[in-house]
Amino acid sequence: MLPFADAASIQTAESSVGPFLHPSQVLVVEEETVTREILARKLSSLGYVCRCCPDPDTATRLLADEKFDLVITDLVVPGSGGFKSVREIAEVAPDTAIILITSVINVEVAVDALKDGAYDYITKPFSLEEVSISVARALEKRRLLLENRKYQVALEEQVASRTSQLQEALRVLHHTYHSTLVALSRALDSRDAGSDGHSLRVTVYAKRIAESLGLGGQQIRVIEQGVLLHDIGKIGIPDELLKKRGNLTERESVLMRRHPEIGYRILSSIKFLKEAAELVYHHHERYDGEGYPQGLSGDRINLGARVFAVADALDDLASVSLDSALSEITRMSGSQLDPRIVGEFVKIPVQEWETIRQEYGAGAKRTDFFGAAIP
Repeated sequence: MLPFADAASIQTAESSVGPFLHPSQVLVVEEETVTREILARKLSSLGYVCRCCPDPDTATRLLADEKFDLVITDLVVPGSGGFKSVREIAEVAPDTAIILITSVINVEVAVDALKDGAYDYITKPFSLEEVSISVARALEKRRLLLENRKYQVALEEQVASRTSQLQEALRVLHHTYHSTLVALSRALDSRDAGSDGHSLRVTVYAKRIAESLGLGGQQIRVIEQGVLLHDIGKIGIPDELLKKRGNLTERESVLMRRHPEIGYRILSSIKFLKEAAELVYHHHERYDGEGYPQGLSGDRINLGARVFAVADALDDLASVSLDSALSEITRMSGSQLDPRIVGEFVKIPVQEWETIRQEYGAGAKRTDFFGAAIP
C-alpha cells in the first residue's frame, strides 16, 4: 500500500502551489489502477487538470494529440513495454516537463533519466506530499525555461530589428556623405576652367578600373572618395589662376603644385576620408618618379592614385577620340602610368568607356553613382 502524509503536510504542499488562472495539464502514465487513481485525485485537488492512462502507447497518442504541461510516468525496466528513455517523451512533446516514478531503485537509471531531460525522479513507495512538491517544482522550472526561451526569442527579434534600423541609418548616412562629396566636387569643377563634370567622370572611370583589378568594396569606396575630391586642394588656389587660359608662369606653377598637399591636409583631418587623403596627396605623382609633390615612383605611389592617373588620362585624351586615347595611354605605360593597371585597363571594351563618357558628360546631374557601393 502507498503511505499517506498527514493533513498538515498535504496542506503545506497545496499552499506552495498557489492559485492557477490557467490550470496546468498533467498526464499520469501508471500501470497500477489504484496508484493511478490516487495520483489523479490528489493532483485534481491541487487545481491541476489531470488525465490518466495505463500504458506508454496510449500516452504517446495522447501527447501527440493534446498539449500537456507535465507527464508523470512509471519508468519500468527496458523491454517490459514502458518508456525506455525520457527522449521518447521529449520527441513527441518537447516542451513537456517529465517526472519519473519507479519501484526500481537504480542510481544509474536515475542519473541517465535526468541527463536525458527528466525534471525529477521519485521512487516507490512515495508520499503524496513528495509528489505534490515535485510536481509544483517541475512546473515552476518548466515555466521559467519557457519564459526564458520566450525572452531570448524576443531579445533576438529586438536585436535583429535594431540591427536593421542601424544598417538603414548607416546606408542613409553613407548616401548623404557621398551626395555631399558629389556636390562639393561639382562646386570645385565650376572654379576650374574646362573642368565641368571632370571629377565625376574620372571617378566612374576609376571605379571601373578598380573593379577590373579585383579590388574589394572598401578599397573601391576609398578610391571613389579620393578621386571625387582629388582637386579639393584647389580651394587654396586663387580663382584667377584656376581660370587662366594658356601657360602658367614659373611662380604660378609652383603655387599650383601646392594643391595636392593642401588637399591632403584638408581630408586627413576628417576621419572617414583619411585613406582617401593619401590618394589626393599622390594624384600628381608619376610612375617613373617625375611627378610631384614628392617625386615618388612605382609602388611607393598610392594604388588609388595610380588608378586615378589612368582614369584621368582617359578623360583628358577622350575629347579627341577614344581610340587615340587608348593608344596614348598604352604609350605612357611604364613612364607616367603603372603598366599593370594599364594592362587591365586595355582589357575593358571601348564601348564601356563611351557609354560612361556620354552618361557623365559635361553638365551631368547624376549624384547617385555611389549607389552600388552603399552597403
